[in-house]
Amino acid sequence: MPISLVRETDVDVLVIGAGPAGLMCANALAKAGVNVRIVDQRPSKVSAGQADGIQPRTIEVFQSYGLAERLLREGNQMHAAAFYNPGQHGIELTDRVPDVTAPTARYPFELTLHQGSIESIFLDSMKLMGAEVSRPMVPTQLELDPTKLGDPNAYAVRVVLNHLYPLEGAPSTEIVRAKFVVGTDGAHSWVRKRFDIAMEGSQTNYVWGVVDMVPQTDFPDIRNRCAIHSENGSCMIIPREDDKVRLYIQLEGRDAVDATSGRIDKNRIGPHKLLEVASKSMYPYVFRTPDEFDWWTIYIIGQRVASKFSVEDRVFIAGDACHTHSPKAGQGMNASMNDSHNLAWKLIYVLRGWAGLSLLKTYELERRKYAQDLINFDVKFSALFSGKPRTEINQSGVSHEDFLKAFQTFGGFTSGIGIHYGESAIVDCRTQSCARNVVVGQRMPPQALVRAADFRPIELQDLLPSNTLFKLLVFPGDVAALDGLAVGLQIIKEKFGHAVDVISIVSVKRPDFCFMDLPPVLRSHWSKWVFSFVIANWLFTTFACRVLCDEKDLRGTQGGNAYTAFGIDPHAGAVVCVRPDGYVGMVAPLEDVGAIASYFASFLK
Repeated sequence: MPISLVRETDVDVLVIGAGPAGLMCANALAKAGVNVRIVDQRPSKVSAGQADGIQPRTIEVFQSYGLAERLLREGNQMHAAAFYNPGQHGIELTDRVPDVTAPTARYPFELTLHQGSIESIFLDSMKLMGAEVSRPMVPTQLELDPTKLGDPNAYAVRVVLNHLYPLEGAPSTEIVRAKFVVGTDGAHSWVRKRFDIAMEGSQTNYVWGVVDMVPQTDFPDIRNRCAIHSENGSCMIIPREDDKVRLYIQLEGRDAVDATSGRIDKNRIGPHKLLEVASKSMYPYVFRTPDEFDWWTIYIIGQRVASKFSVEDRVFIAGDACHTHSPKAGQGMNASMNDSHNLAWKLIYVLRGWAGLSLLKTYELERRKYAQDLINFDVKFSALFSGKPRTEINQSGVSHEDFLKAFQTFGGFTSGIGIHYGESAIVDCRTQSCARNVVVGQRMPPQALVRAADFRPIELQDLLPSNTLFKLLVFPGDVAALDGLAVGLQIIKEKFGHAVDVISIVSVKRPDFCFMDLPPVLRSHWSKWVFSFVIANWLFTTFACRVLCDEKDLRGTQGGNAYTAFGIDPHAGAVVCVRPDGYVGMVAPLEDVGAIASYFASFLK
C-alpha cells in the first residue's frame, strides 16, 4: 500500500460507533480534555425512528453534564400510564397510574424524544470542544500489542480505518494507535465479533411492529403511555414530541417471518398492514391511516448479554454491542448511555494517572451485572406484555393485576433510580448504617437545601456535576467537636485533592449557626465565583460557598428534612462519598475519617 494513501494518528481513546452510547462516551471524555476520536459508518446522524425514551435517572445524568435543559425543552413528558383490557365491546379503560413509580426521582416522568435529536444534543456539545464524528468510516483491523498492555500510557491498540468516501487526494486508509478503544457499534458490533465475544441468551417467538406517525384517532389516552391487551393482540402507545406517537403492535409470527430462514421479511408487511392490525386490537376506537408514516420496522424480541465487556482492559464494548432486549420498557438507549457514563470517568482517571488499570475492571463488574438483571426483567415483562389477556374464556391469560404489579414492582429498576452496583474497590458497604437511606451502590438522591451564605435554595444534585471529581458530603451534625474530622479531611485533601471535593450540610438552624465557625476545610468562600483554572482543557471552578443548611428557604417552600430523608442522625452526622458518576461509593461516621482515606487509597494513586 503506498505510504501516501495512509494516514497515521495517535489518540487516547478511539470510540467506534456514534449512536447515543458512543456520543455519551466521547462527550464525557472531550469535556475532561481527553484526546478522543469517534468514528461511525453512517454518513449522518439518525434521521428517523430508532430509540426515543429517556428515563428519570438518565435525565439526571444529562443534568450532571449540563445538557438537561435542552432535553427537557425539546422532549415530550409522560406522566401517566393507562391500561386497557378486553370489555364487552372491544377494549375498555381499566386503570390509570403514574408512569414513574420511583419516589425519589428528581424528574418524576419519562421523556420521549427522537434519537436524532438526542444525538444532536451531544454533537453540539462536542462541537464546542472541537470534537466531531468522522464519517463515514469503518474499522477493518484491530490488534493489541501484548508488550504494551501493562503500561496505561502506551498506545497498545492498533486500528485500521477505511474512509468510505474520502475527499479527492485524501488518504482512504487511516491507522489509529490508541491507548483504549470503546466499541459502541450496535447489536451487530464489529468490535465484539473481532474478539469472538459471545452473546449469551435466546430469541423469543414474539414478533412486534413499530410505527411512528401523527395519529388521527378518537382514542382518549393518545397522549399517555398506554398498555393495551386485546383478544386480537397487544399494543403499546408512546406519545412523542410534535404530536407524534409510536405504536408497538403485536403480530402473528407467520405474517412477518420467512418460514425457511426464520428471519423477519419486511416485504411481507408494511406500515399500512401494521396500522390495520393495531386498529383491530384497539376496537372500538378508530385509527385512520395518516398521509405518511415517519418510520416503521418489525423485530423479533431477543434477550442476550455479551459474555464479557472488555478485552485486556484495553478494548471495551458498550450499549447494544453488549446487551439486546425488548424496546417496550424503554431501557435500550438508557442502558447504553449509562454504560458509557460509568466507563468514561474510569478511563479519565487511568489516563490522568490518578488510578491504575485495575479500576477499569469495575466497568464490567458493574454494568454486566446490571445488563443481566435487565435481561431477567425483560424476559418477565415481555412475556406478560405479549401474553394473551385473561378473559372469561381464557382464565389462564395475563390479568391486569399481574401486569400492573410487575409494572410497579420493577418501577425503580426501569426508571434507573433503583440501579444498584455491588461491592468492589469503589463500593464499600461496611458502614451503611451511618446513612440508612443513602444506599451505597445507588445514585445519590436529590434533595433541596439552602445555601448558608445567601439563603439561596440549592438542589444537591446540582452540586454533583459529572466533572470527574469525587464529592465528600459532610453532614457534621450539631457542628460540635469537628477538629479531628477537619484534620483527617485536610490530610485527604492533601493526598487526593486533585480528585476530591468537599461539601458541608449542617443540621443546625440559623441564627444559631454561622458557617464561618466551621473549620476551613469544611467551607469555601461565600462569593459566587472564587477562581477558575484549566487542567487538560477542562474548566474547573470553585462554586459558591459549599456550606448548606438543612432547613427551608425564607419563603418556607423549599428545603428541609435532609438528615431525616437520608437517615442520618442529626447529632452524630456522617460522611457520604459520591463517585464522579453520581453513585454513592461509601458512607462513614464522622469519627472514622481514616476509613475514607483507606477507601481512596485502595484505588487512587
